[in-house]
Amino acid sequence: MGQGVVGEAKLRVRYAETDRMGVVYHANFIIWFELGRVALLNKIGFRYRDLEREHDCHIAVVDVKCRYKSPAYYDDEITVRTWLKNIRGPVMHFCYEIERVEDHVMLAEGESTHIVVNSKFEKTRLPDAYQKAFENAVAR
Repeated sequence: MGQGVVGEAKLRVRYAETDRMGVVYHANFIIWFELGRVALLNKIGFRYRDLEREHDCHIAVVDVKCRYKSPAYYDDEITVRTWLKNIRGPVMHFCYEIERVEDHVMLAEGESTHIVVNSKFEKTRLPDAYQKAFENAVAR
């Protein structure tokens, strides 16, 4: 199965994201997954902020997994690649790869499951235009 539409976000590791050993603290990878999701949404033509403001839709995380492959360090430039594995009604699954730019070493791989909710945390559906765009972006 291919990756479908892939969003890419590039960033440089900040000192504050590292621990005493100079290695990126593990929870930062989850934050970077979010950057990747936003990049993917932008690539398929939408802004997450607009989805929230204009449609009262939020893509809430219900499960997240990260497999750490190699450490990242202060000042590393990294790429976060994100794609949508599938979407079924209000449930969607994203996949991630985080790679160091300089040597193309895979730092982490992960996935997350989300449910579309409104501001009251009630399940809802994406507006039709978003739903269609997400379905067209799914890996096939």
